[in-house]
Amino acid sequence: MAPRSLFFLFLLVVIIPIHGFGASFRPPGRSILRSLGDSDAPDVAVDLNATTFDAALKGSPATFAVVEFFAHWCPACRNYKPHYEKVARLFNGPEAVHPGIVFMARVDCAMKVNTNLCDRFSVSHYPMLLWGPPSKFVSSRWDPKQEKSEIQSIDDGRTAERLLNWINKRMGSSFSLDDEKFENENTLPRNASDPEQIARAIYDVEEATANAFEIILDHKMIKPDTRAPLIKFLQLLVAHHPSKRCRKGSAEILINFDDLWPSNPFLASSEEVIRLQEGDAAKNYWICGKEVPRGYWIFCRGSKNETRGFSCGLWVLLHSLSVRVGDGESQAAFTTICDFIHNFFICEECRRHFYNMCSRVSTHFNSTRDLTLWLWSTHNKVNERLMKEEKALHTEDPVFPKVMWPTKQLCPSCYHSLSRASSSSMQIDWNEDEVFHFLVNHYGNILVSSHMDSSVNGNRNDLSLADDIAASTNAVAVPIGAALGIALASCAFGALACFWRAQQKNRKYLHHLHSLKNI
Repeated sequence: MAPRSLFFLFLLVVIIPIHGFGASFRPPGRSILRSLGDSDAPDVAVDLNATTFDAALKGSPATFAVVEFFAHWCPACRNYKPHYEKVARLFNGPEAVHPGIVFMARVDCAMKVNTNLCDRFSVSHYPMLLWGPPSKFVSSRWDPKQEKSEIQSIDDGRTAERLLNWINKRMGSSFSLDDEKFENENTLPRNASDPEQIARAIYDVEEATANAFEIILDHKMIKPDTRAPLIKFLQLLVAHHPSKRCRKGSAEILINFDDLWPSNPFLASSEEVIRLQEGDAAKNYWICGKEVPRGYWIFCRGSKNETRGFSCGLWVLLHSLSVRVGDGESQAAFTTICDFIHNFFICEECRRHFYNMCSRVSTHFNSTRDLTLWLWSTHNKVNERLMKEEKALHTEDPVFPKVMWPTKQLCPSCYHSLSRASSSSMQIDWNEDEVFHFLVNHYGNILVSSHMDSSVNGNRNDLSLADDIAASTNAVAVPIGAALGIALASCAFGALACFWRAQQKNRKYLHHLHSLKNI
């Protein structure tokens, strides 16, 4: 038989049957995936390695964590992955039903880089699941024989149902694999006086900051007449944002501001102008770190998709700034906040209402107390207006209705008296001294970043509450290039403006010299 005939016979006998077999039978893994959910859905359990493990768990806002130790070559691990992912989708990712409660991660022990990490946790079989508070996994070890460890082995999690049942027993919860977003209202943080819940609002402050910056970039809102208001707001964030990584990110953007958005675009080349207009350069900067925004809210989560969220997070950010500025900065901070809302808040009606309240202020703010109480009073006026509108239109959040804040339950000493002025409003005689003390404690002493990561604080592994509060009002380290840092004192809000102007003048002077050399 001719070689060509033999070749075609080979195709008929071998290749075509194989193709037909593949078309008729599907690998069992696909059917497993299909039975558990959408096979095309992206993984939401976070893959960690020896480099990212400690930082990810340290920075997690969740109360608990589950870590799966597996090996990619292990058939049982591959078959277990869809089960693990199905539970992870309840807690992880932007579409999480119950975000910020359980952080679910995995570590591939078959990778050599993870050998020591897996040894740290005495991994003896695959897959192996460990449970505990995220912080307890950081820089720690686990041994099945040790007593009184907050890290525990999950001994019954071989299916999605059994794993979730184990979690429910441990937490005293009633999560279900059939839960839909916002269905279980009992998982929402109801007790706003709980310090643990208030402290978790720091994650929403970061989320709101990152969302605000994304809105500004996406809508190309940085123009010649809005550069100055944004620069001043970034200066305020650098000096007083409650999150260290947001202070760091804001400083990096501020120092490179004139390169990202030149005041005189004619000095830039045509290619640079196009690149800047498209916003590509700014996408390399994360105002609160690469992992933010996360896509979900914790303290500011509403019982409906359209309630609370960004607006709540932004209010918490503004309140936290108001209690951190010094007396001498209060008037500048007031102007900066008003100008920021006026230029960059995209809700037209809200923006107009807020700026009208700013315009009615006729006195000069001489102290932190003046600014803090004005913002608190303004927030309550907004709540009072929205309370009536939402009630009339039935758009209120049934779990978190608008109220005069703080409530009497939250701060009894804030009230001199409380009486009903009409059927729809309350007349409150506030004790403003007590209100001020409450706000300082609520947004200053409690709302403190729990991120003590090395990317911001070098090799510092821990920082006391008082030290962190001081860090937000006294100093912040700002990297320039690879190693240069600048110290900002308690008057950093004003001092940074001088530094920034000097930096931009130096940049322009060097650019001018470079241009002369090229002539």
